[in-house]
Amino acid sequence: MKKNKRIVVKVGTKVITSKDRTLDEEKVRDIASQISAIMDNGLEIILVTSGAIGAGMSLLNIRKRPTDLASLQAAAAIGQNYLMHLYSEYFKAGKYNVGQILLTQEDFNDRKRYLNIKNTINTLLQHRAIPIINENDTVATEEIRCGDNDRLSSLVADLCGADTLIMLSDVDGLLDERGDVVKFVHEINPDILKLGGRSHCDLGTGGMATKIDAARIVTKAGIDCVIANGKEKDVLWRIAIGGENIGTAFKSKKEKLIAKKRWIAFSSKPKGTIRIDDGAKEALRKKNKSLLASGILSVEGDFNSGDVVSILGDDLKEIARGLTNYSSKDIVRIKGQKTNKFKSILGASYNHDEVIHKDNLVIL
Repeated sequence: MKKNKRIVVKVGTKVITSKDRTLDEEKVRDIASQISAIMDNGLEIILVTSGAIGAGMSLLNIRKRPTDLASLQAAAAIGQNYLMHLYSEYFKAGKYNVGQILLTQEDFNDRKRYLNIKNTINTLLQHRAIPIINENDTVATEEIRCGDNDRLSSLVADLCGADTLIMLSDVDGLLDERGDVVKFVHEINPDILKLGGRSHCDLGTGGMATKIDAARIVTKAGIDCVIANGKEKDVLWRIAIGGENIGTAFKSKKEKLIAKKRWIAFSSKPKGTIRIDDGAKEALRKKNKSLLASGILSVEGDFNSGDVVSILGDDLKEIARGLTNYSSKDIVRIKGQKTNKFKSILGASYNHDEVIHKDNLVIL
């Protein structure tokens, strides 16, 4: 792993939850103590924490995770307040202030809001405060959810330019077919993806598959990643300061995507889809060309110029994402047409020869 200066730490629900499914306040204190000690050594820490719904369930004496949205959001509203109270008190013991940031997917979809999050985090760190980030479960619906805090932590690590993402769970790392920990992953290939499974926990929402996907995002951004057991003694200190090889380490890519293309590929959710023919597919993937209307077969969704869209091959498999120059309604009118016909078809709406310019397109 590279020498760390800025680290994003993601704490899973089961790390700070006891066996009886109540919030483990001593574990929250322990995490705060480790982070404070790491900060004392000059490093910067951004904490992405799960546990709001679990904390709310504990306070409301609910033993089984609710299934209806209103009950989940009510539990989150109560639990988030209590969780932040604990973190605030425990970090205060280490003489550090905390700043709460609650996010939804919409904050990442909008480029200006995305950059504002970055500025807020950087300012908190300049004041030697600890940004504590969680998904805003009290308002998030399926349409605006980031998905889970594994993905959220990877997006935060990318936007704030972290050196390393450390994801703490209740397992020792990525396990192979024999149940042994995979100590080092050079490349996230199909064999590695097969090792990821689904979560069977009714408190959290993630699993190893979501952690591998988070590792895929950050390594393409030039960020190292570690998955480790948060229950292990002094695990954060030993990784960040001691440099111990604990859990599974994912090495970052030397050739990383530029920031804008990472935002297109990973941070913003597509507003619609464009299906293209084999000729256009080859032009994008092998010739680094822009997407032209002549190769478009069909359009789905309702989107505007400037939105991120998903590009599918004729087999309906996603091959790329990009910022569209035209709305879905305009693309329906010009699909299959040559560029020289755009002006007569679109009139005043005509402003680009390309539907998606290659500079705003990412091959997946």
